[in-house]
Amino acid sequence: MSSSETDVRAARTPTVAVTGAASGVGALLTERLAASAEIKQVVAVDERRGEVSEAQWHILDVRDPAIADRLRGEGHAVDVVVHLALDLDLESDPAARTAFNVRGTQTVLTAAAAAGVRRVVLCTSAMVYGAHPDNDVPLAEDAELRATAEATGVGDLLEIERLARRAPRAHPGLNVTVVRPALLVGGTDTALTRYFESPRLLVAAGSRPCWQFCHVEDLVSALEYAALEKAEGELAVGCDGWLEQEEVEELTGIRRMELPSAVALGAASRLHRLGLTPSPAGDLAYTMHPWVVSGRRLHEAGWRPAWTNEEVLAELLEEVAGRHTVAGRRLGRKDATAAGAAGATVALLGTAALVRRARRRRGL
Repeated sequence: MSSSETDVRAARTPTVAVTGAASGVGALLTERLAASAEIKQVVAVDERRGEVSEAQWHILDVRDPAIADRLRGEGHAVDVVVHLALDLDLESDPAARTAFNVRGTQTVLTAAAAAGVRRVVLCTSAMVYGAHPDNDVPLAEDAELRATAEATGVGDLLEIERLARRAPRAHPGLNVTVVRPALLVGGTDTALTRYFESPRLLVAAGSRPCWQFCHVEDLVSALEYAALEKAEGELAVGCDGWLEQEEVEELTGIRRMELPSAVALGAASRLHRLGLTPSPAGDLAYTMHPWVVSGRRLHEAGWRPAWTNEEVLAELLEEVAGRHTVAGRRLGRKDATAAGAAGATVALLGTAALVRRARRRRGL
């Protein structure tokens, strides 16, 4: 076999490193790649060891510059890095979360370039497009990123997107692919999945919600496509099509509570400011306006989702069964009963009023 043929074969069976490999999407991707005949070897990077024994594990923080040595290590020089070590937990301290997410991504990009890695795959969210009443339905991958930092974790994702755009200039020869999933479901806990734990679906009057989901299994298969370099650039991933609010209400059996948008946003803002809910008011925009994506580039590469929106919504309902949430805050059984009887937002407005009254009594 000639050297050129050997190079082509090596390119077709790359060594892939996965950060955040011990849990969540990272663990699922590590397991999938380890079982693939198209992958030469999987290098797993995490602060703790995961369960995939076929991978070569390196236990370290992704912010540690020593990661460069792990990527160029003997016998497993890495061709592609899939960076999934992100903290998007609703309960995390925002400053610590941003420090981990942004610094970790910066370190991985720099280390990958230093180690001669040819491609880095980053995962953000379709939320970076922003939820706006004038959005195209669906949005093209190259649509302007119009999100703001007002929703949970979106500021971090926008900064990661900026790092991705700057990377080819800062590190010539390094190719960066960004995967943007729609509303992610499958063992996830976000402000948007908690929306379906509410006793009523809050709908802002005059809004036009469009719901598009992405099952974690479909995200993992899309990340595999990116790791195998079957698709590149900015890749949106989700179920085909979308559901209108009326369809969601019919499928879930949960009735709506319709309020003027100013009332809903004002209540959410006050409750978050008082520390009663983990979700800032910016999260509500994603339940009010469309942010549906086409996924055209992945489709052109031959990828197809295995799940439909209806199927993912059904799984989400199974996952959240028995949980009770209002404005992103999980309630106990007694609180949930009261909220269900009074209506979600009414209960929250009442809670905020009680807090203000208590503060006045204490002279705060």
